[in-house]
Amino acid sequence: MTTSRTISLDQLPPGGQAVVRRLTGGRELAGRLCTLGLVAGASLKMLQNPGRGPLLVSVHDTRIALGRGEAAKVLVEPFA
Repeated sequence: MTTSRTISLDQLPPGGQAVVRRLTGGRELAGRLCTLGLVAGASLKMLQNPGRGPLLVSVHDTRIALGRGEAAKVLVEPFA
């Protein structure tokens, strides 16, 4: 049984893994995030999330730095 507990990417703790469920925030931001590999269904791992400032995620073996505002617009579903 799966749960539909989605959170914003900026809430994912370091080491946490998740699946991207939805991008919000407009067409321009969604287009930029898609070109980076952050698309619905993509698995990612949080590498650094210090609680303030930018965070670092790994998607498709690529490290991506995102501002907190951008990360807040990426909805993810954590998994173990």
